[in-house]
Amino acid sequence: MQYYLMRLLFLTLLCTSLLPISAQPYQLVWADEFDYTGNLDTSKWFHQTKLPIPGSWYNGEIQHYTDRIENTEVKNGVLHLTAIAETYTDQGVTKEHTSARLNSKFTFTYGKVEVRAKLPTGVGTWPAIWMLGQNISEPGAYWQTKGYGTTPWPQCGEIDIMEHWGHNQDYVSSAIHTPSSFGGTVNVGGRFITGVSDTFHVYEMEWTPDSIIFSVDGQVHYTYAPTVKDADNWPFDDPQYILMNVAILPTIDTNFTQSAMEVDYVRVYQQQAPSGRASTSTPTLRISPNPVQAIANLTFSAPLTKEVALQLYDGMGKLVWSRIMLPASQTVPLTGLGHLPTGLYQLLYRIDAKTYRTTLLKI
Repeated sequence: MQYYLMRLLFLTLLCTSLLPISAQPYQLVWADEFDYTGNLDTSKWFHQTKLPIPGSWYNGEIQHYTDRIENTEVKNGVLHLTAIAETYTDQGVTKEHTSARLNSKFTFTYGKVEVRAKLPTGVGTWPAIWMLGQNISEPGAYWQTKGYGTTPWPQCGEIDIMEHWGHNQDYVSSAIHTPSSFGGTVNVGGRFITGVSDTFHVYEMEWTPDSIIFSVDGQVHYTYAPTVKDADNWPFDDPQYILMNVAILPTIDTNFTQSAMEVDYVRVYQQQAPSGRASTSTPTLRISPNPVQAIANLTFSAPLTKEVALQLYDGMGKLVWSRIMLPASQTVPLTGLGHLPTGLYQLLYRIDAKTYRTTLLKI
C-alpha cells in the first residue's frame, strides 16, 4: 500500500517546472553548540578509540585516543579536546599520552561547515578539523561499524578543513587528499594567523559540485577546483562526515603536560531546493526506469550539444547528489543512487543556461 501511495504522489508531481538554479541561501541542517555541561553528546558524536594497526595510529602518532571525560569535556559552553602527558594502557598497549578523536554521527553531500575553535599549543601537537568519506574502510571508525566501510583511503576522499602543527605556531593549513594526490599532497594551502591558540577563530569550508573553498574568519586561503573531475581527483560527490582530534607526534616537547583544542560550535549548512510554478516548456525527457533503484538513464528528445548539470534534492529540499555530464548522445546516465533512501526526489537539470525540474521515485 505504501508503494502505491508513493507512486500516486509521484504521478501527481510529475508535472515539471521551469526554474533557474540560483545561489540558494544556506540553511542550518546540523550543529552542536555545546550548550551543556559534562560528557559529550553521544547522539551526535562517536569516540574513535580503536587502534587501527597493531599497537599504533597512523602518521606515527604516539597517543591513545580515549572516551574519558579527562580528554573530552564540555565546560561553560565549550568543548575541550585535551591532550595529556600521562601513562595510559588500553587494548593491551601502554602509551605516554592520551587525547580524543571524534566522528560525527551525521553525513552530508555538499554544504558549508563552520567551526569556531581555539587551538592547542606545544611542539608535537597536531589538532585537526577534517572530513572523510562515509564509505571509508577503517577499523574502529563509526561508519565502518555501521556497515559503510567499502572503500580504502584515499579513494574515499579526505577534506582537511584545518590543521595546525605546534612546531609551526599560528600557521593553519587546509588540504585535499585523493588518489591523485595524498600524503604529502600538492593540493594544500594556508596562512599565518596571529594568536590561534589565544583567541577563537571560525574555520570554514564550502563544498559544492564544482569546488571546495577553505577560509578562516571569512578570508579565503585555498580553493580546490579541478577543471576535469574524475575518480582520481574528485571522490567528493558522496557523503562525508566530520572528525575532530588532537594528535601527538614523536616530536612532542618533553616539557609538555597538556593542552586542549577548544570548540565553541560546529555547524553544517546546506542549500535548499528552489521552488517554482509548473511550466509547459520543459524539453521532452524520459527517465528509465522510473521508479529507480540504483541506476537510470535520462533520454532527451534531441542529441545534446552542451554539458548537462544535474542536481538531485530529497523530500526535505536538501541537495543529495550532483553531476555535470558532457554530451555523448541523447542519453545521460544517472548512477550512484543506490545509497539513497526510498522516496520522492526532485531532479533539476540545466541545459543551455535554462534549468528544468522533474521528479523520480527511488525504491
